[in-house]
Amino acid sequence: MKTTEPNPGLQLDARGRLCHLLTLDGLPRELLIDILDEAEAHDKVLRGQDKKQGTLSGRTIVNLFFEPSTRTRTTFELAAKRLSADVLNLQVSASSTSKGETLFDTLKTLEAMQADMFVVRHEASGAAHFFAEHAAPGVAILNAGDGRHAHPTQGLLDLFTIRRYKGGGVGGPSNDCFKKLTVAIVGDVLHSRVARSDIHGLRILGTKEIRVVAPPTLVPAGIEAMGVKVFHELESGLDGADVVILLRLQKERMMGAFLPSLAEFHRDFGLTRARLAKLKPEAIVMHPGPINRGVEIEGDVAYGPRSLILNQVSHGIAVRMAVMSMILGAPAPAEARSPRSRR
Repeated sequence: MKTTEPNPGLQLDARGRLCHLLTLDGLPRELLIDILDEAEAHDKVLRGQDKKQGTLSGRTIVNLFFEPSTRTRTTFELAAKRLSADVLNLQVSASSTSKGETLFDTLKTLEAMQADMFVVRHEASGAAHFFAEHAAPGVAILNAGDGRHAHPTQGLLDLFTIRRYKGGGVGGPSNDCFKKLTVAIVGDVLHSRVARSDIHGLRILGTKEIRVVAPPTLVPAGIEAMGVKVFHELESGLDGADVVILLRLQKERMMGAFLPSLAEFHRDFGLTRARLAKLKPEAIVMHPGPINRGVEIEGDVAYGPRSLILNQVSHGIAVRMAVMSMILGAPAPAEARSPRSRR
């Protein structure tokens, strides 16, 4: 497949409404806030007794995953079902692509089955843009991770989590909280689409300082142009941080000698109990998962009182419900909506 050069403008229609979600790069701040506010409304419903809404009844959403996934695919499926959509999980390894069918042909075949949205995960950067450029009018593409490029819903749920715990809590989160925060992104930044999406989102919301903390071999060349500060030593990178986002070492994408050993990475860049104790008392710890225990984080830290890792998973459902419903034109029920969050 020849992938497409990412084009952020492809995501919005002539009136500035979201018609695909491919990347956070280039999205207007107001739209980003609208998505987070919509997610708050859906989260309110999810915390009630009846978690199911009929907003996407009669719609068909296809999860088209060309890479393995547990959290992302499952939360997308659950989000769609909570909205009452019909969900098709395509087992790509058993599909016609293994018989030589192209991705374009797969897309058109599934469109003929009257699908309304494709949630696409693919190992090639630009794959989601390829689908968006070739999709029929009215068919939406939602990027669930493409190569090293972007993972926009993970970026959104990370922003949602930060705003929830640093911006005033449920029902009245302040977006101004980002202007006061120092966020450290630690680990395999080079291979991480999550890091890129987090950086784009944090910049759009005006975060005071964004840091990437990693050995030189795991820092992309020229990343400073994204408005971040680079640290190659963990203690200095964590000094004064309000939020620590740890990244999984993506060994499956490493083709060379990026690290001496996993043990040495943990020694130099792993978040241990001793290092956690040196953080600000109110600092929070996040991780997109899956976790490599004893590598980027100690097990006790991963599920300790400072960790929001499981909260992120839960928030992912509300965030994905928000994106699906906004793209397909069905906002959360009015009774679930809180007064607009403070600017």
